[in-house]
Amino acid sequence: QVQLVESGGGLVQAGGSLRLSCAASGRTFSIVRMGWFRQAPGKEREFVIGISWNTGSPIYGDSVKGRFTISRDNAKNTMFLQMNSLKPEDTAVYYCAMQPVGSLKYDYWGQGTQVTVSS
Repeated sequence: QVQLVESGGGLVQAGGSLRLSCAASGRTFSIVRMGWFRQAPGKEREFVIGISWNTGSPIYGDSVKGRFTISRDNAKNTMFLQMNSLKPEDTAVYYCAMQPVGSLKYDYWGQGTQVTVSS
């Protein structure tokens, strides 16, 4: 089992920045990929950005390339999401997720952290 805990959400004005963190614990040796998803009220969950745990290579979603960057600290089993130039449409609950070895999908999820961007 893997536990994921997000932190860093909050309220920010449009054009501002936030940095989210996701700390993984448990069977962290099985991490293949980690990612961030978000869900706005009344909308489906959307893939934001992901990262290969081994290589650090990013995988971008369609809506955030150029504004969001992802990184990880393997030693601390922590992933980061740096969000710049935030827009009101970025308002959502942001979820951290993990794809383990042997799986083709994200099997583990955090509880989510609220990001609210005011205009």
